Amino acid sequence: MKRGLLIIDRGSHEDDVKQELQHICDKVKQKGGYHMTNYCFLEVIPPYIEEGIKTCLLSDIDALTIVPYFLYPGRKVKAAVDTATKFQSSTKARISISKPMNMHQSLITLVDEKIEKILDRNKSTAQKKNVDVLVIGHGSKDPEARSALKYVADGLGKTYRNVNYCFLEIEEPNIKQGIEACSKNNPECLVVVPYFLHRGAHVKRDIYEDLTPAIAQSNIKQIFLSEHLGTDEKMIDLVLERAVEAEK
Repeated sequence: MKRGLLIIDRGSHEDDVKQELQHICDKVKQKGGYHMTNYCFLEVIPPYIEEGIKTCLLSDIDALTIVPYFLYPGRKVKAAVDTATKFQSSTKARISISKPMNMHQSLITLVDEKIEKILDRNKSTAQKKNVDVLVIGHGSKDPEARSALKYVADGLGKTYRNVNYCFLEIEEPNIKQGIEACSKNNPECLVVVPYFLHRGAHVKRDIYEDLTPAIAQSNIKQIFLSEHLGTDEKMIDLVLERAVEAEK
């Protein structure tokens, strides 16, 4: 059976995002034994979902697995699923749609590794039990999105002194409020984690508009900013695990 896999991403004008998605597609194809893999976007820029699905179905495949590449099960994910579902009646290929990239232990492990990496890079001597963490999510009007971020924060809370979370936009606490909450705990060391899939505009520029002045006004002596989630092997394995779940 010839299988295809399509990743649906939110969308970005940043070339770094396209490069990361292409890398993930290439690795998923190699590790998962797919006939073809590709990506498309929900919004911002083409190829959009309908074009992405049509392109895959022209690749002479017997089955197509669609993976919503989102960290939160919000309204945009539901909209993407609804669009993809409409294609089943017009093709002989079996279409499966996976869960998004949320509520999974590997995400907690990956963030933990990002924290370890930035502490090591800065030669910090602080032990994990003495390190505070602030996880910055995007923000969503869908209440399930907050639950997804809280899941990661709660998982990290078993290892670090204090773990808080905040949002770039839409929801509160915002970044300023997040830093203020961390300051009240008088941390020896604070690691800020941008909980984003890609190195897009949010990671490159947007979070700094609020984060830089908030840090300047805080009393925290040692603050480090970790990497985003990116193309880590754990993300590739999670895509494959979600795909296999859907295919079964």
